[in-house]
Amino acid sequence: MIGETNLDVLISTMKPHLNDGDYVFCSLQNEAIDFPNYLFFFRENEGVTIVCTKEYADSEGYTYNSTFAWITLKVHSALEAVGLTAAFSKALGDENISCNVVAGYYHDHIFVPKEHAHAAITALGNLSKNRTPQ
Repeated sequence: MIGETNLDVLISTMKPHLNDGDYVFCSLQNEAIDFPNYLFFFRENEGVTIVCTKEYADSEGYTYNSTFAWITLKVHSALEAVGLTAAFSKALGDENISCNVVAGYYHDHIFVPKEHAHAAITALGNLSKNRTPQ
């Protein structure tokens, strides 16, 4: 199944969905990789960044700086699509909401500070409803 590349279609049909839970970014050095408990991980020179539930991080004694909400854009965006990240980042930035983005094979996932979750959903919804597919 090939993802959507038309920016107008992507934005107008993105259907932002607020997932349940609180999520954190942690950096691990020598800990064993515990895949079932990570939403995702990324290896960097300084360590392995993981995203997991706040509950799991607390149970393992991991340190983190902030708590995030996880928003999934329900549209199947192609990895080669141009402009979607820029469009939703600008919409969130205009509301002074920071975002961290992960592109999965089917969907884009946005992590925003937990206290801005509902404002982010509103901003993304407004972006989507104000865009007409061409």
